[in-house]
Amino acid sequence: MTLKKSAFVAIIGRPSVGKSTLLNRMCGEKVAIVSAVPQTTRNAIRGIINREEGQLVFIDTPGRHVSEKKLNKKLMEVSSRALDECDLVLYVLDACRAPGAEEEETAALLLPLAEKTAAAVNKMDVQGADFDRAKEFVSLRLPRLEAGIFPVSARNGQGIDELVRALFKIAPEGQAHYNEEYYTDQETGFRIAEIIREQAINRLRQELPHSLYVDIADMEFHESKLWVRAFIVVERESQKGMVVGKGGEMIRNIRLAALKDLKCIFDWKIDLDLRVKTGKDWRHNDNTLRRIIH
Repeated sequence: MTLKKSAFVAIIGRPSVGKSTLLNRMCGEKVAIVSAVPQTTRNAIRGIINREEGQLVFIDTPGRHVSEKKLNKKLMEVSSRALDECDLVLYVLDACRAPGAEEEETAALLLPLAEKTAAAVNKMDVQGADFDRAKEFVSLRLPRLEAGIFPVSARNGQGIDELVRALFKIAPEGQAHYNEEYYTDQETGFRIAEIIREQAINRLRQELPHSLYVDIADMEFHESKLWVRAFIVVERESQKGMVVGKGGEMIRNIRLAALKDLKCIFDWKIDLDLRVKTGKDWRHNDNTLRRIIH
């Protein structure tokens, strides 16, 4: 009897290369939130693929960005921990961006793991995509990479099946870690907080997204309905008005959009009480960072 394949796969790459979109495409479900804002992903998000060959558990990680800021260092810890715990690595590059210092740093980090790494050159559907440039970079920096370098588009699905087959091919044999009906292991409160945060950062100005997080204050079931009280937490009092908007329009739109997405994820109705509060300089608070980033 041949054992099926089973592996944890860390998804690694620079900010905004499309790691979360790629994860969602591979899983066929919305597992990770997506935004044009760099480093939207703050935690190790697990997405699970079950196929005839076995099970792959993907771990989406924050984009690797060189910075001495406390928040960024915490995000890099999440990424590095995923690498330490994984069986395989999926290295994602942007076909439209030339390699730079961050790409060099990422490739150097993956050099000792090259034999268990597959590379995906994403955004091949975008005008100006240059697969050969990315392939040349990976071939030079990771010469022991054997799984292959794959042109893909997370947006339209190009090359995804071939990439997943290649990962299953190099995955070790083993037992599945999750039941077949699972496509993620995220807790309910975390998923709700992430959906709210996605809707908030996609509606607010570029400088504000990194200054907010979502705190689930309370959750209770009442007659097949989940009641949730959540707070969008910003750093300064002056930022609260941006989130609330004129006449409460902004936070109302965030709430309604979040509820629409949550309806597609959960089977039960959700009653969302959404408010805004200040957590002064939370990005510099070790206790807060430990609580929301893990």
